[in-house]
Amino acid sequence: MRQTLADIEEELRVAVKSADPFVTEAARHLVDAGGKRFRPLLVALGAHFGDPRSPLAVQAALVVELTHLATLYHDDVMDEAPVRRGAPSANSRWTNSVAILVGDYLFARAADVAAGLGPEAVRLQARTFARLVHGQIAETVGPRDQDPVAHYLQVIAEKTGSLIATSARFGGMFGGATPEHTEALAGYGETIGVAFQLSDDLLDIASDSTQSGKTPGTDLREGVPTLPVLYALASDDADAASTRLREILSAGPVTDDVLHAEALGLLRESPALKRARETVRTYAEDARSRLAPLPDGSPKRALESLCDFIADRTN
Repeated sequence: MRQTLADIEEELRVAVKSADPFVTEAARHLVDAGGKRFRPLLVALGAHFGDPRSPLAVQAALVVELTHLATLYHDDVMDEAPVRRGAPSANSRWTNSVAILVGDYLFARAADVAAGLGPEAVRLQARTFARLVHGQIAETVGPRDQDPVAHYLQVIAEKTGSLIATSARFGGMFGGATPEHTEALAGYGETIGVAFQLSDDLLDIASDSTQSGKTPGTDLREGVPTLPVLYALASDDADAASTRLREILSAGPVTDDVLHAEALGLLRESPALKRARETVRTYAEDARSRLAPLPDGSPKRALESLCDFIADRTN
C-alpha cells in the first residue's frame, strides 16, 4: 500500500504539469499542500481484491484525485475561502478567475487520464462529475420543499459519496476483481463517503484543536448548516439549553465572538451532537455490512478498520 500510494503521489505531480510554468505552479498548489488522499487510498485497497500491483489502478487513482482537486478549486471560489489545507487558497493567492480555470484544467487532465483507461472509465468519471455538480447545485439552491436533514444527506451523498464510491469501484475494476466484488466495493465507498464527510463536519464542532483542518466552529461562523445544527434546529426539546441554542442558530451565521463561543459550547453538550454521532455510526456500520460479499483477509480488514476509525474519530 505504501509503495502504491507513493507511486500515485509521484504520478500526480507529473499529471498536473503544463507547458505553461504558471499553470503548473497553480495546478500544483493544492497537490503540494498535501491532503488525506482518501480516494487514492480506496482505489489502492480495492485493487487488492484483484491484482494490487496493477499499473491501471495507479492511473485510476489519478483520475479520482485530479477530479477531487478540481472540485476544491471551484469550492473555494464559491465559499470565498481564504485558506485550504493550511495554505492560502488559489483564489486568495491569485484570483477567482485563475482558480476556476485551474479547476477546469484539472478536470480536463482527469478526463485525459480516464481516456487511457477506456470508454467505461470515461463514462463513469463523467457520470460521477454530473453527480458532483448536482450535489453542488442542490447545496447552493437549498432544500426548497424537502426536509432539511434529508436534503443535507442527499447533498453529501452526491458531493462526497459519489466520488468515493467511484474510487472504490475503480480499485476493483482496474485491479481485476470480480463484478460482484466490484459492486460491493462501490456500495461500501458511497456509504463510507457519507460517514467520512459527516465525521469531518462533527469534528468542526467537537474538536478542541485544528484536528478538522480548520479552526473549530468555522462552519457555525459561516452559517453552514451541518447535521448537528440541523438536528438542533429541528429539536422540540424545551429545556433552557436547547431553547437558547435554537435561538442563536435561527439568526443565521454566528459571527459575534461571544455568541459563537456560547453556541459552540451548547452544541458540544447537546443531544443534537449525540444524535449526529449516532448517525455517523449508523452509516459506518452500513458500510461494513456492504463488505459481506468480499473474501476475508487483510484488505477486507483494512476496509473494516476504516469504519471503526470514522465512527470513533469524533468521540
